[in-house]
Amino acid sequence: GAVYIRITDTGAGIAAEHLPRIFDRFYMADKARTSGPYQGTGLGLSIVKSIMDLHGGTAVIESEQGKFTAVTLTFPA
Repeated sequence: GAVYIRITDTGAGIAAEHLPRIFDRFYMADKARTSGPYQGTGLGLSIVKSIMDLHGGTAVIESEQGKFTAVTLTFPA
């Protein structure tokens, strides 16, 4: 058994070429977030992945540009 949490949006999506690296530390698919009021560091998803790994779970992102992005977190029971 497992517990699944799935978060989905119908926003801009993430380009397919970014998906393999989306959990890499400091990786930012949207270069516009490197400066300005919405500045980021590219650490958020790598932290999520590390937490899931520590708990024996998984984090998976599916996305299609212009249609959706879905994040599924799976926790072992």
